[in-house]
Amino acid sequence: MFTVGLTGGIGSGKSTVADLFAELGVPVIDADVIARELTVPGSAALAAIHSAFGDAVILADGSLDRAALRRMVFADADARHRLEGILHPRIRQVIEQVRAGLNAPYVLLVIPLLVETGGYRDLLDRVLVVDCPEALQITRVIARNGLARDEVLPILAAQARRSERLSIADDVIVNTLAREALRAEVVTLNQRYLMLSHTELP
Repeated sequence: MFTVGLTGGIGSGKSTVADLFAELGVPVIDADVIARELTVPGSAALAAIHSAFGDAVILADGSLDRAALRRMVFADADARHRLEGILHPRIRQVIEQVRAGLNAPYVLLVIPLLVETGGYRDLLDRVLVVDCPEALQITRVIARNGLARDEVLPILAAQARRSERLSIADDVIVNTLAREALRAEVVTLNQRYLMLSHTELP
């Protein structure tokens, strides 16, 4: 199936763009959503995370303390790689299973860390990058997540630079505009992907 990878830095507006594609009937598979589903209490992935990172990342009710884990992995590259080693093979397996069951011209695969992991490129026919200035990313994340600026900066530092993401992009949406302007860009891209997906058919 023709597959478009959607990526962008934290606070760039990936979810908004993905929602607009979904409104057009495009199936969306989100790696972050899969990661949350894989790490529910009692799951093998959560057990592996607990084993790797200890009690500090587990809440009293047995669920994952995402804030504690985020602080840990964004402060330590080795810890981040350990977490990726636990999660990404499992995420990829789910993505492939879900994609195989779809019946649509194309699918949108949301992979926030596409550049950083490098582990999904072989699944993709095209890469769409949602981009915006770093200052706007910081403002959005502070407003959305209630984080302090000094909590946001290490996350940005751990992610790929804008130039790195843009270097792999086939298409770019600059998300500094109102939702209706974004919608118009998504409609245009959807038509392009529908056309491209048909050219990929045997």
